[in-house]
Amino acid sequence: MSVRVRVQPSGSARVRVQRLVETRRFQQVIMAVILINAVTLGAEASPPLVDRYGTALHTLDRVALAIFVAELGLKLYAYRLRYVRDPWNCFDFLVVGIALVPATGAFAVLRALRVLRVLRLISLVPSMRRVVGTLLASLPGVASIVGLLVLITYVAAVMATKLFGDITPEHFGDLGASLWTLFQVMTGESWPDVAGAVMAERPAAWVFFLIYILISSFVVLNLFLAVVVSAMESVKESEAREAAADEIAGATGPAQLRPHSADPAVLAELAALREEVRALRELLTRAPADQA
Repeated sequence: MSVRVRVQPSGSARVRVQRLVETRRFQQVIMAVILINAVTLGAEASPPLVDRYGTALHTLDRVALAIFVAELGLKLYAYRLRYVRDPWNCFDFLVVGIALVPATGAFAVLRALRVLRVLRLISLVPSMRRVVGTLLASLPGVASIVGLLVLITYVAAVMATKLFGDITPEHFGDLGASLWTLFQVMTGESWPDVAGAVMAERPAAWVFFLIYILISSFVVLNLFLAVVVSAMESVKESEAREAAADEIAGATGPAQLRPHSADPAVLAELAALREEVRALRELLTRAPADQA
């Protein structure tokens, strides 16, 4: 009598692990562990709590770290090389990897970086990922606005140094002091005191401060909001295109074969091609019956 041992292919086991890590319950458990770990890390910053519950806090921290390492191991096994293609997975790997470095000697400063594990909530909450993606998408426009703001502040600082340097040397005595003072004025910090000290000697100085505040605070800084809103609309359009592409590709198709972005015309052609293939399949199935 022979006994046959049925060996499950590694691919099926990998698929089961992938389905496990993608379930909502699994993600909720990881999110709960992150929140608990955030509380324990905050408690470790309180000396009275450390004196009373230091051992328990240290144990909870080790357990949370072990769970995070196990999660990364499951994802690496399930996705293989596809794991590193997702920037959020790389972020999680870096944050957990920092916690694994021995926090002694020259690496003692890394002990304070354990709190970065709380940032893993960003990779688990879709709304947070969307906000971060919007900020990253708006970086090119924001860089241009920052350059414009620096240029305006520099020109205004040179003018203020020449105009008001002899009146209030503590604020406009040199270029560095003028840059710092105008930065405070731009943020609205104690600018009436600075303007009042200058206007006591030169009453017409209000024109300079009024123009600078209008340009720097009410025009340039509001451009940041415009760039972020525009980037958010672009991110939403990109997500809509990905959803349409996934719907056409079919929910049962392999994730790696689904198009991540597609032009509407291409999507229409794919839909038409699917209809033609379906009609051809029906024709081929009908042919044997007609011949019979």
